[in-house]
Amino acid sequence: MKDIIGKLNKQFESRIRLGIMSVLSVNEAIDFVSLKDLMDTSDGNLASHLNALERNGLIDVKKQFIGRKPNTRYSITPKGNEAFKEHLEYLARLINQQTI
Repeated sequence: MKDIIGKLNKQFESRIRLGIMSVLSVNEAIDFVSLKDLMDTSDGNLASHLNALERNGLIDVKKQFIGRKPNTRYSITPKGNEAFKEHLEYLARLINQQTI
């Protein structure tokens, strides 16, 4: 069991980061406002988690203007997708562990 816990990805320990990666793993991309509403968190809190995920190459950020309004969209990278799938696999193994 210790081996399984050691394989969990520390990048996904926060509920916000886990939520971000969950949303991005099933959506091609999502904008900041929609993600903020889904995560029910403040702008600053969400931005700090998104920055950490971006720095580690787990998500991509695309900034553009729609009309005159700025729009920031986020998507999961192949590296992020693989890391998140592995994290979920390790969680499933931990949950399904039969012996203590």
